[in-house]
Amino acid sequence: MLSVAEAEKQVLGAVSLLPAEDCPLASAHGRVLRQTIAADRDLPPFDRVAMDGYAIRHEAWQGGIRRFRVAGLQAAGTRPLTLAAEDTCIEVMTGAALPIGSDTIIPYEDTAADGSAMVVGSATSVAAGQAVHRCGSDHAAGSVIVNPGIRLGGREIAVAAACGCAHLAVSQQPVIAVVATGDELVEVSSPVAPHQIRRSNDYALRAALVGAGYPRAERFHLRDMRQEIEHVLWHIVAEYDAVLITGGAAKGKFDFLPAVLDDLGVRKIFQGVAQRPGKPFWFGRSPRQTPVFALPGNPASAYLCLQRYVLPALARMSGLTPGQPGLAVLIERVVFQPALTLFLPVTVSAGPRGERQAAPAPLNTSGDLAGLAGTDGFVELPAEVEVFEAGAVVPFWPWS
Repeated sequence: MLSVAEAEKQVLGAVSLLPAEDCPLASAHGRVLRQTIAADRDLPPFDRVAMDGYAIRHEAWQGGIRRFRVAGLQAAGTRPLTLAAEDTCIEVMTGAALPIGSDTIIPYEDTAADGSAMVVGSATSVAAGQAVHRCGSDHAAGSVIVNPGIRLGGREIAVAAACGCAHLAVSQQPVIAVVATGDELVEVSSPVAPHQIRRSNDYALRAALVGAGYPRAERFHLRDMRQEIEHVLWHIVAEYDAVLITGGAAKGKFDFLPAVLDDLGVRKIFQGVAQRPGKPFWFGRSPRQTPVFALPGNPASAYLCLQRYVLPALARMSGLTPGQPGLAVLIERVVFQPALTLFLPVTVSAGPRGERQAAPAPLNTSGDLAGLAGTDGFVELPAEVEVFEAGAVVPFWPWS
């Protein structure tokens, strides 16, 4: 049986990078960048006024001039005026181009009005170049500001806009099928008999996918009928970029999934990982390189396997670097004897020195999806250790 690390390695090694596509900037939020964003000109592109006030020559102030005649008003977005004489100034607004011949801004609060002039306060200290944002001081023309392999947020979108990128090359969004299997499942809106359960896995998995930045996820339900499974899965495997199936992959008489996937040409890469929950996890790949994840039917197992394996695989497919766990300090002793890696849900809080503290929130069973509500993620406790004392530092995975 594979270790968690080996299962992760095989999953990530089996997925392929999705193609890139052109995307208008207005629609690029949340997409994965596949190009560099470079400054198309110096940033800022001109000497920029950084405070409302008056533009002067610093030489004039050094020479003892304290009263400056206001020769004009320089607003943001207008061509720069020219400072005509030593004893003149130009009133300027934040964001304006620095008037030609000036080099220093004196803010309003350090001045007083005197008719058509302004007077600098006697106790005011004026440094050469103050409140001037110099041309190219942020980034020189041609310098790379954003590298590929990042999910675009507001900051990167702002940079792209400032650099004139009306369109960006981004990864295609994977189209994902989330398939729940089993005759015992009924739709949430339907009447439910005592021997039935409502569908929750496909809702939970799709919501987590959307929250992680993969909105093109569709839900399906398959009954335990081999012909139906064969017909629907044939289309799904042929049309989707990734397939997630919950249930039906064990060894029961109605678990047709492994045989059907084999008939469809989906090659099993592994089945079974030394972990709890989620030990029966199955992974394979179709002839067109579609990754197929057969997750355990128990809801908590399926959800944890999604977080630990599926989301990193989708990140790799999208051109992202799969995330690494953080660290957390256990605040309670944990004893776990089977030689399996334990995925233990936890709630987190800040310790006295700002460290992340993890309080175990163990599930009743692997079917206890409700037990995950209110938790913040899970810690991964390696199989080689049976007793984890309070204070142990362990890997922590936040929920997506």
